Amino acid sequence: MREITVATVQMKPVLGEVEDNLVKMTDFISQIASRQKVDLIVFPELVTSGNELGVRFTEKAQRVPGPSANLIAQRAADYGVYIAFGMVMKERVESILFNTAVLVGPDGELVGTYNKVHLHGEERMAFREGFRLPVFDTDIGQIGLMIGWDLAFPEVARSLTLDGAEVLCVLANWETSEMDEWRTYVKARAYENALYVVGANRVGDDVTLSFGGESMIVGPRGRLYASLTDTESEKASETSAESGQPADKPVEKDDKKEDKKDKQHSEPAAVREGYAVARIDLDEIRKHREAHQTLQTRQPTVYRTLVKKY
Repeated sequence: MREITVATVQMKPVLGEVEDNLVKMTDFISQIASRQKVDLIVFPELVTSGNELGVRFTEKAQRVPGPSANLIAQRAADYGVYIAFGMVMKERVESILFNTAVLVGPDGELVGTYNKVHLHGEERMAFREGFRLPVFDTDIGQIGLMIGWDLAFPEVARSLTLDGAEVLCVLANWETSEMDEWRTYVKARAYENALYVVGANRVGDDVTLSFGGESMIVGPRGRLYASLTDTESEKASETSAESGQPADKPVEKDDKKEDKKDKQHSEPAAVREGYAVARIDLDEIRKHREAHQTLQTRQPTVYRTLVKKY
């Protein structure tokens, strides 16, 4: 059995406050890794900055390696874990920005980056589109990264699958009004590619947008291994691959949230932060692919129109 433990974090970034968001991320990493041995932690899209920054993205953008990436890499080394998180990345030319997913490893080194290919709405005004879909060969398996709206394009997940991905990490800022899409797409990508999808969706509000959470870990046949639903999101939902049931002990709540409990009492639970943990078996991927033959019976020569521009 090739078992690994993965965690998905549901967090509300403070808009434009990179240092505050990094502190909150390190708190989450400490909470998760101090309770159990974990191999991979996934944070949402643009978690270091927030979403609606417009021209201020230029002020918050950093290079990779750089201050934010180096700090999270150090935390990864402290706890011996892989960490994927979203940030604004700039190239040597200051005006070129990307909506980027960063993967750092348990040795404190940068594993790689992925730049979002499918930009949505006003993102096109701030960022340049990525043009590669890398799969990262790690000690815990083959990891593919997707960001936000990439999830709506089955070609992305299928391309990563055909290049060997076993775990797809989806770093998202999915809006509250479109959560049915989020739930459907996460499960569909797991089903159609017979792999694991770790979806980390942020919560809270920025300026005009509200984000719906419902972060989840889904298996090769659409099985929900762990999730942060509207009734669970302030605590962690911890699930084992064997039982598929929540663990007896919830993860401790954030002390800061406890201090604000009275203020949050009237808020719907879906806006709250938390994380979910699951133990998964990567050998299940081969098992289900052999059983259902979804990839083996593809007919690529028939799909030529898929690569035509609309």
